[in-house]
Amino acid sequence: MLYAIIATDVADSLQARLAARPAHLERLQQLKAEGRIVLAGPHPAIDSNDPGAAGFSGSLIVAEFESLEAAKAWADADPYIAAGVYAEVLVKPFKQVLP
Repeated sequence: MLYAIIATDVADSLQARLAARPAHLERLQQLKAEGRIVLAGPHPAIDSNDPGAAGFSGSLIVAEFESLEAAKAWADADPYIAAGVYAEVLVKPFKQVLP
């Protein structure tokens, strides 16, 4: 089943986010290689694809996992959590309708 992982960053997290980004992306690439990822990306803190120093306010990942518990365990192991980037992470079942 698909699950949405919706994360909210702590304030002023850009430097910690940049430092942890390679490890974060490595985990996403693994999901991609397994054909389990639908989409993933950050939420810019301002209305721009390149928010610069404004940074990001969080992230969204939609991917396939065996269960809600497996999705939560995967999310809990994200390098952004260890780096203190995320203030909150919500994991919810997701039903894709389009496309």
